[in-house]
Amino acid sequence: MGIQKTNVGRILDQRKIKYKLYQIPFQDKHIDAVTVAIDLGLPPEIIYKTLVTKGDKTGVVVACIPGNQELDLKLLAKVSQNKKMEMLPIKDLESVTGYIRGGCSPIGMKKQFPTFIADVAESQERILISAGKRGFQVGLNPQALAEVIQVQFVSISRTM
Repeated sequence: MGIQKTNVGRILDQRKIKYKLYQIPFQDKHIDAVTVAIDLGLPPEIIYKTLVTKGDKTGVVVACIPGNQELDLKLLAKVSQNKKMEMLPIKDLESVTGYIRGGCSPIGMKKQFPTFIADVAESQERILISAGKRGFQVGLNPQALAEVIQVQFVSISRTM
């Protein structure tokens, strides 16, 4: 029996987007992308974390950045036309996106929010993002991801 398909996989199937589903046994340590990369035997710069923020002007904004980088809230504020950004409180994550911490994907949220992906993704053949469930990742071409959800590739992250 193969890996259990998630809602993200079903959305990608409907759009006829090629992808590969990965599964790791989930433990609390798998909240961060670097640990996921180690467990999958992949470089952390292709594992993207989905971060949900809130702008003072636009409201919810989604950012996807490589696992070995950190989000620059000032850069995100600028590209999203906000003066100030803050992380969405964890307690609000599920009610806003439909996803829980450690399983938040930019694909299939309750609503399509403005989504920004670190511009380094444009030069990568494949990135992995959450497949919408803890312990599940989906690998796909970043341009294919941009076809599924409206994204902008921008400079929003920096090396930790």
